[in-house]
Amino acid sequence: MSRIVDAVLPARMGTPFRWLVGSSWSSNLGDGIALAAGPLLVASQTSDPLLVALAALLQRLPWLLFGLSAGVVADRVDRRRLVIVVNLIRAGVLAVLALALVTGAVDVVVVLTAMFLMGVAEVFADTTSGTLLPMLVAKRDLGVGTARVMAGHLTMNNLAGPAIGAFLFAAGAAWPFVVQALCLVLAVILVSRMAVPAVPRPETPSHLRRDVAEGWRWTWGNAPVRTLTLTIVTFNVTYGAAWSVLVLYATDTLDLGAVGFGLLTSVSALGGVLGTIGYDWLERRVGLADIMRVGLVIETFAHLGFALTTTGWVAMVIMFVFGVHASVWGTTARTVRMRAVPMALQGRVGSLYLIGVFGGMVAGQALGGVIARIWGITGPFWFAFVGSALILVLIWRQLEHIAHADEEALAAA
Repeated sequence: MSRIVDAVLPARMGTPFRWLVGSSWSSNLGDGIALAAGPLLVASQTSDPLLVALAALLQRLPWLLFGLSAGVVADRVDRRRLVIVVNLIRAGVLAVLALALVTGAVDVVVVLTAMFLMGVAEVFADTTSGTLLPMLVAKRDLGVGTARVMAGHLTMNNLAGPAIGAFLFAAGAAWPFVVQALCLVLAVILVSRMAVPAVPRPETPSHLRRDVAEGWRWTWGNAPVRTLTLTIVTFNVTYGAAWSVLVLYATDTLDLGAVGFGLLTSVSALGGVLGTIGYDWLERRVGLADIMRVGLVIETFAHLGFALTTTGWVAMVIMFVFGVHASVWGTTARTVRMRAVPMALQGRVGSLYLIGVFGGMVAGQALGGVIARIWGITGPFWFAFVGSALILVLIWRQLEHIAHADEEALAAA
């Protein structure tokens, strides 16, 4: 058993790293449970499509409202303590929601309010948690560490969590939220056991606008990180456009039905798990620039494959390969960014990056609906293919600089 643990969580990376991964996996399991239970709870309270859509919006909106503030706070306070406090607040909101469900004192307003509060707390939790890994492990181990964290996200959040959440909701509406609260409490206990090195804090008083501007200036002034951020924004626009109609594509174009759609998304998650498992081997044998180039080529031609095929099993194969790419690309991009960004700016630069991730997806989803209405269900996939291809041509030569952003920053210093 110890050999398996060491293979998954290498001893050289330290015990605090193991506590961090355990905490991340636990909170991701809770988030995965909510991924299924949240929409089911909203649907049980109202059949109004506007309110159902509002519930989904309230989970994304906090990133646009509080993302920059979360980055500033993460760079100004004790990061480990902030993660503990925010996750305890999340657990408290869930406990109140579960109590309201048990006593029957719940309606759609209560549910929407709870979802918004959870979304706000999650912004601060995710932004700050992302700054802990580079504080605990050496730069050479950031790829492995990021892969382990992402493996938990894929298995707990995307695969196991939703199935458990749906099962618990069927047993009783309050159960999924009780279990999610317990997962968050466990995550807090694990984080509290970590020993985290101190980060030098600015001596000047905190000022939100000035601190945000400092993070923005650093991001824009560092050419590789700037290009990486613009890449994730633009590629998420094309990705969001294509995936906005995925359920209709699966049920209408591929004729897979509801079960087939669920299988399509599960296949992608399985591919992602394979990508995270094999990342150590891949990183040792292939340069980061080549990993990024091959990944973006795969993403571009995956959109073309979806636009052309009407066969379910072909789409499943494409989705599996896409899942492998998504996990490898995500791990590589996060690793490159964490290696390049100064420790005192990890929160602000990371929050800008995450706002780009969610902002690009929201813009793409809005575009996808319009394109599908005008040119049909496969229209967004053609848009994604053409857009991704153009972006890839423009950044192809820059990917070498992005992959070695930390070395260029050190040389400049």
